[in-house]
Amino acid sequence: MFAVLVHVFSLVCLIAVQKDAKSVKIKKNKDNVKFKVQSSRYLYTLVIIDKGSQRKLKQSLPPRMELKKKKGVR
Repeated sequence: MFAVLVHVFSLVCLIAVQKDAKSVKIKKNKDNVKFKVQSSRYLYTLVIIDKGSQRKLKQSLPPRMELKKKKGVR
């Protein structure tokens, strides 16, 4: 498994729609939120600071996706 840092908002949406995408983990920290999309080969990570973009991305995820939420420790 390889980790890939994604900088483009729309690219994460396209990755999440693919058939090999398994789950999405949302990790909330004090300063940012990380969306981690697990596919069969890669773990894609998008770091978002803006709260408006967080809601928008969460709504655009496909309903078949397994969603795991996790709060940051500290």
